[in-house]
This record gives sequence, C-alpha cells and structure tokens, in this order.
Amino acid sequence: MQGTVRAVCLSKARGTEKTNQDRAQLRTDWGLVGDAHAGHWHRQVSLLSADKIAAFNAKGANVQPGAFGENLVVEGLDFRAMPVGTRLRCGTALLEITQIGKECHTHCAIYHRMGECIMPHEGVFAKVLADGEVAVGDVMRVEDRPAPLPFQAAVITLSDRCAAGEREDKSGPVLVERLQQNGYEIIETLLLPDDRPALEKELCRLCDQRQPDLILTTGGTGFSPRDITPEATLAVAQRQAPGIAEAIRAASLRITPRAMLGRGVSVIRGKTLIINLPGSPKACHESMDVFLDQMPHAFTLLRGAVTDCARPDNH
Repeated sequence: MQGTVRAVCLSKARGTEKTNQDRAQLRTDWGLVGDAHAGHWHRQVSLLSADKIAAFNAKGANVQPGAFGENLVVEGLDFRAMPVGTRLRCGTALLEITQIGKECHTHCAIYHRMGECIMPHEGVFAKVLADGEVAVGDVMRVEDRPAPLPFQAAVITLSDRCAAGEREDKSGPVLVERLQQNGYEIIETLLLPDDRPALEKELCRLCDQRQPDLILTTGGTGFSPRDITPEATLAVAQRQAPGIAEAIRAASLRITPRAMLGRGVSVIRGKTLIINLPGSPKACHESMDVFLDQMPHAFTLLRGAVTDCARPDNH
C-alpha cells in the first residue's frame, strides 16, 4: 500500500496555519525541522489524506494544504483507517502512527465558516523513528507490520483530594512501577478528581485516539456518593469483560470480607481493556497479582491474532 506526498507544510508558531514548503527534513524523535509542533512528544508529525481534503473542498471549503495544521498531505493513503503502530516509510525516513484524530479545543476559522473541520476526525499523528528528507512527489509506503511492540498502558488515579494537592497519590505510581517491571510502556498517567464526565472523556480519548492495550484506574470504586469510576467506565464500554473484576473480588475476599463492597468493573472499548482497581496501594498490588499473567493472551486476542485458547495440558 502506498501513496504520494502532495504537500510538506510547516509553521513557525502553534495555532497558526501551516504553509507548503515542498520539502523538509524529518529528524528522529523530533519531527519536521523548523516546525512549531516538533518536539520530544508523541505528536511530532501530523498527516492528512489529500483525498479527504479534496472531498471537503467539494463542499465549497476551498482550503489549501496546511490549513488544518497538518504537516504532510498524502494522496492515496487513508490514514484514518490505519491503527496506532502503523509504520510509514518515505525514502530513508520512517514514521510510526501514535494517535488517531484529536480533540478540537478551540474551533478554527474553517469550522466557523463550514460548520466542521476534518482534522479532528481524519488526521493522524506520528513520531519519527528514522531521519530523512520528505518532499512533494515522494512515495510513502505502509511497511509490513513489525514484530509486536511492548504492550502499552495508561494509568488514571481518581481522587478529589489528590487532584486538589491535599494528599499524595501513592496508588498510581504503584501501578506504573508494576507495569514497567512487566515490560509495559506507559504512554500516559492522569490524576483526576472524582468527576464522571471528566473520566468518561479521558477514557474515550485514550481508547479511540492513543489505543493502548490496557488502562488501569485506581480509586472511586466504593460506596461513597463521589465514587463514580464504575459508572463512567460502563458508560464508555463497547463490550463487557466481567471475569477479570469477578476474579479480583474473589481473590480479595480471601484477604478481607470488605472486598464484597468493591464495585470495580472490567470492560473493552475498541482494542483497549479497561480495569478498575481499588484506591489503596496494597489492594492494587493484590489485584494485579490476580490478572497480570493473563494479559498477554487477552491482548493477543484483542489485536485480532488467531490463537489456540487451549493450554498444552488441555486445561
């Protein structure tokens, strides 16, 4: 699968339209040299399909390449249909898609004129894995999928007091450390108050745009009126995965009868598994003891790999 680069756009300041420079240099773990959005983060380069711009212009938009803030406009590739982790080769340069779409915080002039903007739902973002020049007319190819990457995870702590700075978050760092010890790449950590809309928004963003294998939440699973984590998680779920939460409660009941008061759930959105954990560091460790060994098989299934579920001992 391949396409052709139709524009290479840069801007000197964020929040401004980019202009086509015809060619530019891609630098490893940075982005396009001279572009305001380059840097050591996961959204180093933005890409948009030329076909999507053409369809938008057919509605009367009459926009030029770079108007949406995109760096590379490529004809013949539907970036929106590609999953996070897709690798794109352009000459010696190599990109890897890290995010699908984005949230539009302040509507641009195009949105106000047309009533919509295609970048939030059609654009993708990538990081640069190998240097190289990119120029108009270059061929961009989708590379064969590499060997499976390390599993990726995000950790969210729910606590009014921690979010207000009144108490130290101890459970979130415990989860991060334990995941890293098991080879996970932590793509984001968040500290939120016990606010249902805020949690729903972040869960949707992470699952739909960044697409980690696993999201662990800690806190907000009890009986308090402010404990809204299970409700927010269920609201964004596309499929249920109740066995994990049930196994955590069953194991915890052997430690303390108060485990029956835990309301944590486990669900799937897209290809991401979301698991609610209790708010104490000790309970987080005990919960992870229950399910962590089974996660590689779960993620393999979520990624769509064909596998034999039976173990060699036929259990």
